[in-house]
Formats: sequence, structure tokens, C-alpha cells
Amino acid sequence: MMYKAVILVGGPQKGTRFRPLSFDIPKPLFPVAGVPTIQHLIEACCKVPNMREILLIGFYQADESITEFTSSMIREYNVNIRYLQEYTSLGTAGGIYHFRDQIQSGDPEAFFLINGDVCGDFPLINMVQFHKNPNLNTLITVLGTEVNATRQQSQQYGCIVENKDTHEISIMLRSLQLLSAI
Repeated sequence: MMYKAVILVGGPQKGTRFRPLSFDIPKPLFPVAGVPTIQHLIEACCKVPNMREILLIGFYQADESITEFTSSMIREYNVNIRYLQEYTSLGTAGGIYHFRDQIQSGDPEAFFLINGDVCGDFPLINMVQFHKNPNLNTLITVLGTEVNATRQQSQQYGCIVENKDTHEISIMLRSLQLLSAI
């Protein structure tokens, strides 16, 4: 049994709301609580037993800061971490599709797909246990959060409608557009 993680880190053409901070340092490397944002995600992934590889997908140039960061994370967490640079900005589904062979190599039992610009306490081990529940016929497991969003926010950022009894997703708006692109 083997797991992988794919962390989408975006690129310099995005993060406009994060400017001027993102002019000097790639947004995923910006420190939160003294640690680069993306390191929080790597740390969470490394707590999952049998995590074999973490792929960072983005459009940042593989400069010294990203290369040095990746090397230090490999040493610190003793897991294979690779930065896969898009040849041009491909968007969320484009990057996943473009690197699909590398994501699937080694035949992982499952993989985590995480946006690189979020911080939180991610219950990844609980997600694996939920996903592997033999009483469920689970194709994918999605971690979401309940928010009180306006209609405009839900249309802009997407929303999930869950059946509270079965925890099945009834409707997933906006993300369907991503899947149709694949």
C-alpha cells in the first residue's frame, strides 16, 4: 500500500491579493507561524503512514528558493518530494492532467490533492480511514468545511452539497467545470 500527495502551488501570475508580499518570495514559501505555508502541508502529508512521494505542481520558475526548499524538505521529512514545473500556466485541472503519468507512477492506492495556499489542521489519517471503510463504496473522499457564504461567494469559489446522513456529495458546483476540462 502506497500513498502520494499532489500539492498545487500555482504560479507568479496568481496571488494578486497577496501582493506586494508575493513580489519577493513565491507565495507557497511565505512564512506562516515562522514556517513556509507549503511546509505545513508537507508535514501533514508526512504523518500519513506509507506516504511515499509528494509532488508539487506549479508554474514558478525552479529557481534557487524552490530548489533549496525542496531539498531541505527531503532531508527533514525523509520523503521523496519533487517540483513539477508546468511549461505554461495550465490551470488547476491542466497541471493534474499534464502530470497524470507521474502522479499515477508506482500505482498508488490513493493520493491527496491539496491546494498549496491553504493552512489548517488537516485530518489526513482520518480521511484515509474513512476512504477505506469497507461499508462504503468510495471513489473519492473530499475534505470541505462548512461556511456561511453569500451566493456570489459560492459561485466564485464553489460549494459542496452533502447528504448529512450518508456524507455523500449531492452537488459539487464549480469543481464540475474542472472535471469537464479533463
